[in-house]
Amino acid sequence: MQLTPVLTQQALLNAMQESAQPGQYARQYLEQGQERLNQQFETADITDLVHARAELVDQVMIAAWSLFGLAEHNDAALVAVGGYGRGELHPCSDVDLLMLIADSSNNSLFDSLERFVAFLWDIGLEIGHAVRTLDQCVELAREDITVATNIMEARTLAGDDGLRIKLEERTGPDQMWDSAAFFAAKWEEQVGRHKRFNDTEYNLEPDIKNAPGGLRDVQMIAWVAKRHFNADSLEALVDAEFLTKEEYSVLRKCLDYLWEVRWQLHVLTGRNENRLLFDHQRQLAARLGHEDSSANLGVEVFMKGFYRVALALSVLNEMLLQLFDEAILRSDEPEQVRPLNRRFQVRNEYLEITHPEVFSEQPSALLETFVLMAQNPDLKGIRATTIRALIYNRRQIDDAFRADPTNTALFMQLLRSPNALFTQLRRMKRYSILGRYLPEFGAIIGMMQYDLFHIYTVDAHTLLVIKHMRRLRYEDMRDEYPLATEVFYRLPKPELLYTAGLYHDIAKGRGGDHSSLGEVDALDFCQRHGLSAWDGKLVAWLVKNHLVMSVTAQRKDISDPDVVYEFARKVGDLVHLDYLYVLTVADINATNPTLWNSWRASLLRQLYTETKRALRRGLNNPVDKQDWIDETRDEAMKLLTGQDHDASDIEALWANIGDEYFLRETPRDIAWHTEAMLDREDPSDPLVLIGETSQTSIAGGSQIFIYTPDTRNLFSATVNALDTLGLTIMDARIITSVDGFSLDTYIVLDEQGTPIGEDWARIEQIRKTLTETLKHPERFASTVSRRMPRRNKHFDVPTQVIISNDIVNDRTAVDIQTLDRPGLLAHIGRIFMRFELLVQNARIATLGERAEDVFFITDLDGEPVSDPALCQELQETLRQELDDKNNGNQ
Repeated sequence: MQLTPVLTQQALLNAMQESAQPGQYARQYLEQGQERLNQQFETADITDLVHARAELVDQVMIAAWSLFGLAEHNDAALVAVGGYGRGELHPCSDVDLLMLIADSSNNSLFDSLERFVAFLWDIGLEIGHAVRTLDQCVELAREDITVATNIMEARTLAGDDGLRIKLEERTGPDQMWDSAAFFAAKWEEQVGRHKRFNDTEYNLEPDIKNAPGGLRDVQMIAWVAKRHFNADSLEALVDAEFLTKEEYSVLRKCLDYLWEVRWQLHVLTGRNENRLLFDHQRQLAARLGHEDSSANLGVEVFMKGFYRVALALSVLNEMLLQLFDEAILRSDEPEQVRPLNRRFQVRNEYLEITHPEVFSEQPSALLETFVLMAQNPDLKGIRATTIRALIYNRRQIDDAFRADPTNTALFMQLLRSPNALFTQLRRMKRYSILGRYLPEFGAIIGMMQYDLFHIYTVDAHTLLVIKHMRRLRYEDMRDEYPLATEVFYRLPKPELLYTAGLYHDIAKGRGGDHSSLGEVDALDFCQRHGLSAWDGKLVAWLVKNHLVMSVTAQRKDISDPDVVYEFARKVGDLVHLDYLYVLTVADINATNPTLWNSWRASLLRQLYTETKRALRRGLNNPVDKQDWIDETRDEAMKLLTGQDHDASDIEALWANIGDEYFLRETPRDIAWHTEAMLDREDPSDPLVLIGETSQTSIAGGSQIFIYTPDTRNLFSATVNALDTLGLTIMDARIITSVDGFSLDTYIVLDEQGTPIGEDWARIEQIRKTLTETLKHPERFASTVSRRMPRRNKHFDVPTQVIISNDIVNDRTAVDIQTLDRPGLLAHIGRIFMRFELLVQNARIATLGERAEDVFFITDLDGEPVSDPALCQELQETLRQELDDKNNGNQ
């Protein structure tokens, strides 16, 4: 297999010298050589490919150096630095060069170097270069750790190698950046780099070079090893007894995997791209042999493998750097040791085992480690040698270990711990203890869902759910989560909540309903861990129904007493409601930080409050709608008493509105609306009211109330205007009065996901825009100027439309799931208009790249759509047009 260049070094130089266009010849030589390497990707070792790419570039570099007469200068050297200095190049990697010169006054040398550099750019190499004297390099290296690191990896390509040797001597650890200073600086550098990526390996679009668990973490280990041990390779750390053979094997396999991904990423993009953007993930998955299955997309399998590799590298990096820390920075520190028990002790505030055979002699100590860490929250961490022993001995966790009552008791002790539960579960996951002890959890480690809604892998999300649950214990959370903190403190057994959190998504990726499959796993866990039958059934019920509360709150009309009553029947009692509410709050917060806003908080709070009332009233005594309506009218009338309007005028206005308005709105909002409707100077002008709503169910949004003559395209014109204004519609209620007026209430949030507040300039802008639009709704623009976000364009979300009749409320429900994009609601409104259908109500939800909207519609006579043929035609039209629009935005 030919991985090295085809021509000899001299033959290449001769060919370039003889060519009328040496630059074009060199470019073609590089392109043809790279194509050969790409063709060998499937069969060649990636390490050979990476080195062969460097050798190919070496050959052209050395030939070009001679081509421009630079080989004749004895006072200059062409030096490869950085990754190129290590002899590691990917197809589009930057080629970092140092042109080391003895004298900065040689003008002819500088002229030749300038032409040399221009030539390299012309032939398509992305070079990073510097021309410096020996003294300049030394001075820069003393000031900048990055420069010192680059010099440490330098190798001479052409010219006087003595210059590089002198530079190496003058920048060595006995001259500057000794082992301790170098290690401290590089560690600080890594901490800052990881912070830029939120200290997680699990970013949606990870950087395979710089993020935690990326290539830089491997290089970090190699740099420290070279500086301290003078080790020329990672394998040399095995001889230095800082790395076991097994750890080196894992490190090498992980590095090769990342190199394979990076190689294909460069080939795919044609540039030095290190980010796994959504734009490329699907194609990369296919290139690396991952195909879709009934349970998982190929891209999800690919990313799961990537995240697992990143996690393994991150753990190795963490362990080795701690070993370096102990050997380099803290070698002279006095040791303070205090015993905890026969198996564990604390050395300089780090937990360690008392002798190397602890885990092999008493396997239960594998779990005891984390219980002790939770019981001693002041400890800084676990000693690196103990981490290594944990990882090595995790193979002892088998079915017998899982069934041992000592171990199940230890795990429940951890779940009941008052301190650091999330931290210890996270540690257990990182060291592959949790995935071994709970194999069902091990199956979801690194599992991602290819969408913008679930921004964390399933395992990361699961542990974040528990983290958010634990946060509710703190006093400073009361302002942000007043009801959730109150309910949390009322839970009789918080460990049941944590168990439900641990298992709520445990069955994702298996195919089928993950809630039902997870219910079985949760019940099995509870039985194995000695929980009572009642406790086990509660946990299993929570896992089975963990989505019910959020779906009800966000997709159903919770101002409808019938909806609340059905949910109360599902819950059954206050204990189940309390556990489910806290689980739902934690689940939403841990899914995507942008999901939790004042609007969703208020919806859940309203559903919880109304359900609690229904449970106290008794499931055999549901609320009567007419009583509700009469009570609302009476309270609104009392608020209006004493104003400038007679009760007869108010009753006359209300007589035309209909009962649904009084079922949906609060007395205070009705009074606000009524007074404004009666005070209008010109009845032909649209009335637009903007303010914070007094209704608790929508206290998290701003209310826009519109009272204007009804027209068929009113909904389309309104939502188009709101979209243009950059407002997100969360709820829409459309009521048509007997005398032909539309009373529309929209609940909106601004672009930051918050209410408009008291920004009077913004309020006036919205009011003016809506008023002008609604004077001539038939003239509204059919397009919006906002572009679809880049990420959304790379998702294929086939439109799904479900049409059903709401018999209780005499209307038709149209449930639409499709790709979210600017102008979507207006487009849907125009389709309804063509079918002569009226929107009476809408629940709007945007989940990542997916819009999940429910519209409640009627025909022009206010009746449900009863014609099956019309429903079928509407369904097909919505599917076809929205999918066509999706494809047009790709």
